[in-house]
Amino acid sequence: MYTYEYPRPAVTTDAVIFAVEGNKKYVLLIKRGRPPFEGMWALPGGFLDYDEELEDGVKRELEEETGLTGIELKQLKAYGGVNRDPRHRTISVVFYGITGQRHEVRGMDDAAEAKWFPINDLPPMAFDHEQILQDAIRELSKKQ
Repeated sequence: MYTYEYPRPAVTTDAVIFAVEGNKKYVLLIKRGRPPFEGMWALPGGFLDYDEELEDGVKRELEEETGLTGIELKQLKAYGGVNRDPRHRTISVVFYGITGQRHEVRGMDDAAEAKWFPINDLPPMAFDHEQILQDAIRELSKKQ
């Protein structure tokens, strides 16, 4: 392992998964089971392992927290606001995917719950995930 004399930011990957069923659109969220923001809704995601590719990390986190697999993911954007995570400096690389149905999901690992929400009826969200989701919804509208 490497050590440095100055702090380094942590890297996370987050997933925005849309289900499009006819003219209805849903997004998959998890209820956080741990601080910070315990009990609040968030995008599935988490910290990248040291030797892990970005896409492998987001797929692993999505499966660990919701049980969902097999969704094609595309990179949306990186988010690096200095204060986006109250624990420390964290940069997130966000991916999105679209499926034709709301697959069965369940909260696992550090997610207390997993649930599909209509994109026009969202709960308050942790971190900067509301902004990330709005960016992803704009991207989804370009694809439809």
